[in-house]
Amino acid sequence: MVVRILLLGSGAREHAILSALLAENAGHEIKVAPGNAGIAGDAETISLDPENPKLIADFAAENGIELVIIGPEAPLVAGVADAVRKRRIPVFGPSRAAAQLESSKAFAKRVMDAAGVPTGRAANAATMDEVVAALDAFGAPYVVKADGLAAGKGVLVTPDRAAALAHAEHYLQVGPVLVEEFLDGQEVSLFLLADGSSVAPLSPAQDYKRVGDGDTGPNTGGMGAYSPLPWLPDGFVPEVVNSVALPVIRQLAEEGTPFGGLLYCGLILTAQGVRVIEFNARFGDPETQVVLPRLRTPLSGLLLAAATGSLAEQPPLEFSDDVCVTVVLASEGYPADPKTGRQISGIEAAAAVPGVTILHAATARKDNQLLATGGRVLSVVARAPDFAEARARAYRALAEIRLDGSHFRTDIAAKAAE
Repeated sequence: MVVRILLLGSGAREHAILSALLAENAGHEIKVAPGNAGIAGDAETISLDPENPKLIADFAAENGIELVIIGPEAPLVAGVADAVRKRRIPVFGPSRAAAQLESSKAFAKRVMDAAGVPTGRAANAATMDEVVAALDAFGAPYVVKADGLAAGKGVLVTPDRAAALAHAEHYLQVGPVLVEEFLDGQEVSLFLLADGSSVAPLSPAQDYKRVGDGDTGPNTGGMGAYSPLPWLPDGFVPEVVNSVALPVIRQLAEEGTPFGGLLYCGLILTAQGVRVIEFNARFGDPETQVVLPRLRTPLSGLLLAAATGSLAEQPPLEFSDDVCVTVVLASEGYPADPKTGRQISGIEAAAAVPGVTILHAATARKDNQLLATGGRVLSVVARAPDFAEARARAYRALAEIRLDGSHFRTDIAAKAAE
């Protein structure tokens, strides 16, 4: 089925979504707002503010758009999905109220408590005195989170009490913070499509949040990821569906805020079992870059089913047996102070490596030159029959790319390859 689609966003996540839609070879008419240099090479990009609800809803209505896909979190929080739904246009993305699962850590904790979802202990803190009391109660390592959106940089996990206090003091300037108990174990990202009452899980992935090898340095938006996770116990995905996803979806529906879109479950496997670290209300970046290339079921049909409340009618999702690894190429100074405006070369040679796709995150073209415009610049995605080969392909491709001062982690999926 051919669908007229409007995709909102400008990162590697949106480039991955676009690539999955194009791989269907269904002839979809796809427009991306605003896109980036890589996306512009694959689809029509339009200069629309993705965070302007009226502008997006008007454009979708006037251009016969049959499905709006919201990539990043900011348009969700701005209420873009609400405005599009009012025009009776299917939209993949939750309402502003339901998106509080991501935009407010306190809201997410309350919903989890009401739904009986397993998670760590937490305390809301609106003053430094409350922060100090919570840090004392939970002990080290300390976990402090900004309550609102912080582009993946609002979480600090540290044994350093002074650093925890400084992080809290910084984010208290814009709102409350959450202090949580530290949970120890392997982290897992699981995406689930949701239509307000049903969910359909995708393949689990693991991402790398710290900037440096061996999980050193500050948190970032994500420096790489891989999928599937061969070390997960049998029955992991059904357990998460039944103990986490469905209870949360049902709780939100009961509260009058049905969740339709992508429920991202950030999980940790502790000695006591699976616990939820956080929820996001959209596809995660960089995990999307390794999950969608392995999806065999046409993505457009799944997103349309989620947007129209017919997810339960879909057959089980199918995935390739191949594995996928992505490594993020970042600008010099990322995450603290990324240097932008520098030229990128070698993309064609990198993309020529077998099994490799280059997804653009922060790029633009000026005077026929490709330039880096942000911190995370490219996602180098490699698909192969096993992790050793996928890693080899990804790093072979990275060796072809030139961006002065750029950096990347060298240990993405290394343990999986072993």
